[in-house]
Amino acid sequence: MLDPLATLTDAFTSFLFGKVETTRLPVRTSTGQAQAVYLPTAAPGLGDSGVVIGREVYSGKGYIYDPFQLYGQQLPAPHWLVLGESGNGKSALEKTYVLRQLRFRDRQVVVLDAQGEDGVGEWNLIAQQLGITPIRLDPTAALNGGIRLNPLDPAITTTGQLALLRTIIEVATGRGLDERAGFALKVAHATVLNEFGSAEGNETIVGRQPVLTDIVEQLRHPEAESAESMNVDIDDVRAWGLDVALVLDRLVDGDLRGMFDGPTTAGIDLDAPLIVFDLSHIDRNSIAMPILMAIVGVWLEHTWIRPDRKKRIFLVEEAWHIINSPFVAQLFQRLLKFGRRLGLSFVAVVHHLSDVVDGAAAKEAAAILKMASTRTIYAQKADEARATGQVLGLPRWAVEIIPTLTPGIAVWDVNGNVQVVKHLITDAERPLVYTDRAMTEDGDDLARELAAEAAAAERAAAAMEVYGPGDPAGAAEPSESTVA
Repeated sequence: MLDPLATLTDAFTSFLFGKVETTRLPVRTSTGQAQAVYLPTAAPGLGDSGVVIGREVYSGKGYIYDPFQLYGQQLPAPHWLVLGESGNGKSALEKTYVLRQLRFRDRQVVVLDAQGEDGVGEWNLIAQQLGITPIRLDPTAALNGGIRLNPLDPAITTTGQLALLRTIIEVATGRGLDERAGFALKVAHATVLNEFGSAEGNETIVGRQPVLTDIVEQLRHPEAESAESMNVDIDDVRAWGLDVALVLDRLVDGDLRGMFDGPTTAGIDLDAPLIVFDLSHIDRNSIAMPILMAIVGVWLEHTWIRPDRKKRIFLVEEAWHIINSPFVAQLFQRLLKFGRRLGLSFVAVVHHLSDVVDGAAAKEAAAILKMASTRTIYAQKADEARATGQVLGLPRWAVEIIPTLTPGIAVWDVNGNVQVVKHLITDAERPLVYTDRAMTEDGDDLARELAAEAAAAERAAAAMEVYGPGDPAGAAEPSESTVA
């Protein structure tokens, strides 16, 4: 039975305000269409242990990443590839990442700093802040008592020395070493080591380290015993080694002299938390750069990486000098394998993936890219973004928003967990990572940055609405790494 008072109240309310309720018929729909009535949800994060990067754009929650914490659970390898055009925040990300990693006591970082201005490398300010002197490789300074790294340092194994010598020659000539030239080099190297009595890691008989000059002299004047052992004429051995001697002479008496033609400089602190190799005085487009990176990489492999439970990060700017050279890439492939056994995370910074996959070392580049389980992609042009997405296997929605990203925002792909992340920089870090902007940035700049960030988030959300959570060209299953 209806309540008379309730009926009278409803009638009075309807008379004053009109009818306040409507009767709606039920609607039949599919679950795919009905999902639009639910609030947006964000993909799960990577955990709460490690280094804070910034915040996930869609949910606003913090984004934490650490390859050492994720290794074995969510990452098959701790290596990381950073892509993007200049001016979008790659450098700021690298620097803040290193500064935050060094907050952990068991971390150690080596940086190959290939960029710079005003005569110093880009990492010079951070090194000064930490009380560290960069290892500046400069041919001019080396002639006046500067830094030297010896490819024949007794700390490097005999096999490592010979592999490094071959790589130097192959990079300089642009072709593989033939059997006869390789034999002449092997004989000269063995003769020098025998003369110096340099058992691996021990003091030499003559009281100094063997150097490249000794190898060049042996190539020019081979020992008769070396020819007799192979039943060949001594003049043939000399002729086979002539081109090799000319290439190595460039490091001894050519434009690269002074950096590698003497004993390793004493006092290089390989126990410092941050070690910076300043390569900014070397022409980045010359053949010298990949040669330098090969020598530094092998020298570090034998002198820096040790089974002491430290977590090590090897960050290389302008890494295309490595990945684009098949001979240097082969050396670094071996170095990357130390990641699993000795706790090494290799970080490669590249502007364009096309510089790598379309280069002379496509096979070696593919192997290195396969080892990089983490990929961070900043803004790229549309055609470049499509090519990058195809090579890296990114979802279509991520490929579509890459050209719209503003500085500081990037697509992160951590072994298939794809999210859009805004990198955050603290006030203490800002003067160290923005060495030129720190003097001019004001409130208006910050407001414009925040407005650009909001616009990027809107464009990203629009792309998600168009393509949905799954791959529109493939199966309709939703991906847990995207926003539903």
